[in-house]
Formats: sequence, structure tokens, C-alpha cells
Amino acid sequence: MNIYDQQIQHQTRRHFLRGSGISIGSIALNQMLGTNSTATTIDPLLPKRAHFEAKAKRVIYIHLTGSPPHLDLWDYKPELVKRNGEDCPDEFYKGKRFAFTSGRPKLMGTPRTFKQFGKGGTWMSDAIPNFHSLADDLCVIKSMNTDQFNHAPAELFVHTGSPRPGRPSFGSWVTYGLGTENQNLPGYVVLISNGVQPNGGKNSFGTGFIPSVYQGVQCRSKGDPVLYLSDPKGMNRDIRRSSLDALKQLNEQAAKDFGHPETLTRIAQYELAFRMQMAVPEVMDISKESKKTLESYGAEPGGSSFANNCLLARRLTEKDVRFVQLFDWGWDFHGTNPGEDIRGGLTNKCAKTDKPIAALIKDLKERGLFDETLIIIGGEFGRTPFREGRTAGGKVLGRDHFPDAYSMVIAGGGARGGYSHGETDELGFSVAKDKVHVHDFQATLLHLLGFDHEKLTYRFQGRDYRLTDVHGKVIKEVVS
Repeated sequence: MNIYDQQIQHQTRRHFLRGSGISIGSIALNQMLGTNSTATTIDPLLPKRAHFEAKAKRVIYIHLTGSPPHLDLWDYKPELVKRNGEDCPDEFYKGKRFAFTSGRPKLMGTPRTFKQFGKGGTWMSDAIPNFHSLADDLCVIKSMNTDQFNHAPAELFVHTGSPRPGRPSFGSWVTYGLGTENQNLPGYVVLISNGVQPNGGKNSFGTGFIPSVYQGVQCRSKGDPVLYLSDPKGMNRDIRRSSLDALKQLNEQAAKDFGHPETLTRIAQYELAFRMQMAVPEVMDISKESKKTLESYGAEPGGSSFANNCLLARRLTEKDVRFVQLFDWGWDFHGTNPGEDIRGGLTNKCAKTDKPIAALIKDLKERGLFDETLIIIGGEFGRTPFREGRTAGGKVLGRDHFPDAYSMVIAGGGARGGYSHGETDELGFSVAKDKVHVHDFQATLLHLLGFDHEKLTYRFQGRDYRLTDVHGKVIKEVVS
């Protein structure tokens, strides 16, 4: 007699009727709502339908932690260059909050060289040469705006819709809404360059109050791909399977008795971990790629570089992983040391990133995956149009945090290529045309994935929560 049989023998009539009622009611409710009963009660990661036909099936989100200087990459301001070194006008800094700026700062035009590329004449600087040939594939949103000016709350805001910890991340919302098409891999994978965690910590890819099965799973390109995935010493795969079967029986009975959603989550997580033991090591092994492919990305097997992670993003996307999140540290260009200088420091940083990103886009196009994969590139806010004062005695050029105006880039997955949306004023201090708030950006991304952002909700403590909170509108101009 197994554990389940023993539990059945001890069921009272009241227990049976209560459990049967819940089960029958759940099935009836799922049928009325047109949902997949299996996906919601047995495996929450099974594929689900979006609200309408989607432009994109999956996402690769490249977060540049620290926030790149958009005025030195995408948003060319010739008037700012002309007025370089002038005192900043009062209206642009007095009464405003900055992270480190004090006193009257000096305007700072970009030291970079800008040119226009592609049919749409997209402005780009010399810091990102590998992007130049991809101008017609990129949609540059130059009129972004956020409420936050410090790293952790701003990062949480863009990824979870709230500056405070405890809300589900964008990847969790997408996986919750769509499930995954590969049951042997996580629906939501996180890749972190050189192991440096994002400013928001694991909250930036967490689930908050929705079931933890939708949590981002951090995979590593060096060592064990996923921590604690391997069998403990002395345990083989057969023993592990037997242990999981016993745990499954206990958890299924607990789910019937208490109805806690995390119990079903545990079952799904244990089963996924068992399947991942075979699938994850294979997909994370980039040594199987050709020499040509490795060189195009600048990737080296065994490392944990950003280039390796871009190649892994393509491999995971090819295996139908729903959401791949990359975090790359080192974009906080304050100018306090040579590495943060927007001349040499930015050149060095971009040399490690624009090549693999460009290779990723080209690779996806060659494999027929680009049109159904939404690629997102950017940070948590912008950088000031004036020079920060803490610049190594004036020898280094840097910019402070700036929430009022910045740029984000999207490509593939229904994004309008070769198009620049919105404008900032002639000095780059504020949005002059077509302002896009963070919640608008999130609503637009969800729209490309087939969601009405007002209907993708989760009830918690008596309230229906969503990624866009109670705000957000779809920016239809950036949709192809």
C-alpha cells in the first residue's frame, strides 16, 4: 500500500465531498473561462494562450546595469555640443534631485562622433560601431521617462513596475501568462555577466507574490549550470526518481487537503529539476558551436562573459525558452575613475558588448528567429546633459543619474525597425515630443507578446495586481 492509498483510507465523508467539490468546481471554472485545466492545476508552465495574436513568442531582455549614457550613444544633441562648458541654466538643475551633483554643474556635449545610419537615418555614435549596419532592424525610443533616480528602485521599477521589492518581475509575468514551450528547461532563464548581481538583487527577476514556479532561474556558463541541480553523492537517477515520486504523492495529497498553490508549484519544480539534469548541461555547453560562431560573438567556452551569455541567449531561444534575461554590470559612467570615462571607458565597455549583441541579432535573423523574438536593450534611467563634479580632478568625463529623459532600444518581435520614436529638447533635459513613461513601455512590450496589460493580473490580498500598476498605454507607433 502506498502513501496515497493510506491517505485515502483515512478520508472522512466530509473530506471526500469537500475535496470532490473543489476538484469538480475547478474543472467547471476552467471550462467556463476557456483555460487549460492541466496547465493551471497540474503543470503551471504548460503553454497558455495570450489575449490576442502576438507579434513575439519570446523575449531576450538585455539590461545594462548602471544605465548607459544615452547622449553619447543614441541621442545626438549638437546644441549641447555647441554650449559645452557653459554653466547649466537654473531651470535645469535647481529644485531637482540628483544622486551626486551639487552646486552649479557645467553643460557637457558629447565627445563622441555621431552619424546617421539606415533608411530611417538613425543617429548612432562611434562607440557602438557594430550596431551601425543594423540600423534598419532597431527601434530607438528616445523619449523614455521614469520616476526613480537611484539604481535599485529604478531597476525594480522597470522590471517589476514598482520601486519597492516584492512585486513579480516582467519575466515572471510573461511566463505566468504564456507558460513555456519546452518542458525540459525553465520558462524564465537569467544570465549574469561574471556573476555580478543586478542592483535590485534577485527581486529584479523574482516572482513576488505569484507562484514561485515563475521565478527566473539563474544559469551559469561556468561550473554547474544551475546550483544544486546535480544528484547528491551516493544518489543515482533511479533513486532520485523514486524519491520524487514519493514527494509527489505527499504534495498532491497536501494540495487536496489545504489547497495552497505553492504545493502544486513544488511538484512542478521538482519535476522540472529532474528533467533539467539532462537538458541544461547540453544547452549551456557552447563548446559545440563552430569557431566562426564563437568568434562572431567573441565568446570563449568555460567563461562567464557577456559575449558567452549572448550566445547562450540564442541557444536558449532556439530551444523555445520563453524569457531570457541578461544583466551586464558596469554602465554607471559617473566619471570618478578612468573606467567610467565616456571617452576611453565607454569605448572599452562597448567593445565588449555591441559586438555580441550585434552577433546575436544577426544570428537570430539567419536562423529565422528574429521576427518572433522581442529583444530589449537598455538601463534603468538616463544620464545628465551636464558634467558630474566628482570627475577625478576634471581629468575624467562623466554624467550623473537622470530620470527625466533617456533612450531604450527594441528589435525583432514586432518592433518597428529603422524608426526613432520621440524627441528630447535641444539640450536633452526633458522630453519634447511623445513621452514614454516606464509603464507605457511595459504596456507596449506586453502588447507585442499578445497581452492586454490591463487584463494580465494576479489577485493578491484582495486586489488585482498587474505589471503596469494602474497606469500605462500602448505606444502603437513603435509596433510594426
